[in-house]
Amino acid sequence: MIPGAFEYYAPRSLDDAVKFLATHRDDVKVLSGGQSLLPLMKMRLSKPGFVVDICRIPGLDSISEEGNSLIIGALVTHAQIESSDLLQKKCPLLPQTATTIADVQVRNRGTIGGSVAHADPAGDWPAAVIALDAEIKIAGPNGDRWVDCDEFFLGLLMSVLEPDEIVTAIKVPVTGDDKTAYLKAAPRSSGFAVVGVAARIGLDGSGNCSRAAIGITGVTDKAYRPQRVEQMLAGTTLDTKTIETAAAESTRNVEVIEDINGSAEYRKHLTEVYVARAIQEALSQ
Repeated sequence: MIPGAFEYYAPRSLDDAVKFLATHRDDVKVLSGGQSLLPLMKMRLSKPGFVVDICRIPGLDSISEEGNSLIIGALVTHAQIESSDLLQKKCPLLPQTATTIADVQVRNRGTIGGSVAHADPAGDWPAAVIALDAEIKIAGPNGDRWVDCDEFFLGLLMSVLEPDEIVTAIKVPVTGDDKTAYLKAAPRSSGFAVVGVAARIGLDGSGNCSRAAIGITGVTDKAYRPQRVEQMLAGTTLDTKTIETAAAESTRNVEVIEDINGSAEYRKHLTEVYVARAIQEALSQ
């Protein structure tokens, strides 16, 4: 499979990249790791006239700590996140998620910024970042802006990102003593989540749940937080019955999708199972 003809541009600065996007905003795509864009182009599902490769722009491939936050550059690969000692210590949910993504080749090339910007409803990062209440940094013609992750994803492959804007970083909190886990059900052929669940559980001095944040992907047209589940868990002792009762509310008021991987009824059941499993896995960490 060969993509259609396009003009390739590899800017050496963020300003140059944004200017090029602004000039060709109606017929341009940003290339980061390329693990989502290139297959679409090869299948002619995406046929941009211009491709902007941002991989040579300096300063977008680092992981740093700023106060109680961690800043992950958009060009940081899944493999870098998986092996980062800083993230394993300060925000383990990100390495836990990275280890489940596709295969070694994809993890070595794919980037967190590209994945978030792609907004695939079966992608893994959206569930993790919303469970962490992450912020997403966007560069555009009018400068930089930060967007809360719960406002970033709009629907199937849709986000608040404008055609002349670039995701440059993701900010997540240092999660301290919170218990975290990411689990998913996915076909081996693709690795895309039929259901993926990111869990972040805070415990008080008595061992009761002080707060719960759950991110779910693969179930509807965008990742989401099941607020009813989180409310039912907060302030309780997280025994098996409590967890399973709360997990049964995972798809409340959600239009569950149906595709070749399963019916809506099957996916609903799978969601409940994996929410319970992810919480239990987090508690075991």
